[in-house]
Amino acid sequence: MKTVSIQEAEENLSQLVDEAANGEPFVIARAGKPLVTVVAVDEAAAQEVTGPRKRRIGFLKGQFFIPEDMDKALDKAIEDLFYGARD
Repeated sequence: MKTVSIQEAEENLSQLVDEAANGEPFVIARAGKPLVTVVAVDEAAAQEVTGPRKRRIGFLKGQFFIPEDMDKALDKAIEDLFYGARD
């Protein structure tokens, strides 16, 4: 792994970042002492930093059918849960 000084990193940052993005990480050092490692970010880590993808509201519109009386079928079942089954 290549090691560069802070001054060299400042002067050639664009080139160094391109190299890191293409799979060639590098270390930035001060006075010969390694400080940081620069590596490419994978897609999962990038989303963690930038946040989740934006939601597409309404993209499933028309894909599901919910009957008008859906809650009526559950009335007895819910009532039985609260008050116990009445036979």
